[in-house]
Amino acid sequence: MDLKKLGLFKLIGDKMSWHNQRQEVLAHNIANADTPEFRPRDLVGFDFKRALKETSHLPMASTHPSHLPGPRPAKEGFRDKDKGTYETAPAGNAVVLEEQMMKVGQNAMEYQTITNLYRKQIGMLKTALSKGAQ
Repeated sequence: MDLKKLGLFKLIGDKMSWHNQRQEVLAHNIANADTPEFRPRDLVGFDFKRALKETSHLPMASTHPSHLPGPRPAKEGFRDKDKGTYETAPAGNAVVLEEQMMKVGQNAMEYQTITNLYRKQIGMLKTALSKGAQ
């Protein structure tokens, strides 16, 4: 059984993937803290309601090789900083290390939370399957 095809497991996997991508973006911001004219970036937030609506639709099936594929869901994109930069280096760099480190910590906590939720769901599934076998 492929758990990635089940609704809740797919959503949890998507959320975990989003956190991995955000970690890469934040690490890139920190790595470029001394690069002149560099502006920090961040991912667009993960919208659980939108993701849930996308998973509730059945995918279009192609019955003939010449059929066109259906629309694909849009990937999460980048966005610039929400607020105006209050700290800019003389070289034009707008990365605030303290802010980026706070985002990294928050991202790590949210990733740990979603990982624990995944673990609990697996435990519940194992319990349901083991009770049915008796």
